Amino acid sequence: MTDQTRVMDKVKKVPNPIDRHVGSRVRMRRVILGMSQEKLGEALGLTFQQVQKYEKGANRIGASRLQQISRTLDVPPAFFFEGAPSFEDETASAPPSGVAEEGGSAYVADFLSTAEGLHLNLAFARIQDPKVRKRIVDLVTALAGEEAGEASLLKPRANGGFNN
Repeated sequence: MTDQTRVMDKVKKVPNPIDRHVGSRVRMRRVILGMSQEKLGEALGLTFQQVQKYEKGANRIGASRLQQISRTLDVPPAFFFEGAPSFEDETASAPPSGVAEEGGSAYVADFLSTAEGLHLNLAFARIQDPKVRKRIVDLVTALAGEEAGEASLLKPRANGGFNN
């Protein structure tokens, strides 16, 4: 790392992509369980502000703390790294191939880490009828002001899932 890079890192204070990803997975799992930041903080012996910093990726989660979080949230530590950006993506000077896909998956992860996104996703997944699911997608697309062609990235499958 050059001196200029170190100075830029100190000025920007941009969270590491892996730290952000792990934090978003902590948030997603906590929200799935219906646990508040305060409750998670109590279980870990932390303030809710520290939990917020972990979830935003502003503070790194150490190995022992990650293990404690995984026990509290009842998932293996590997759960927090599922779908994480690879080391090559993080360190490459040129954008990695598939940047649009990665940006899209980051958007989806951010959406699912919100209470609204998670609740919407869980409720939608319980709808069994594929025709009803398609009509809901059409409704939301219309409400969002998109044209049908713009939403073609996600087309309902016969089994109720989506192609992308």
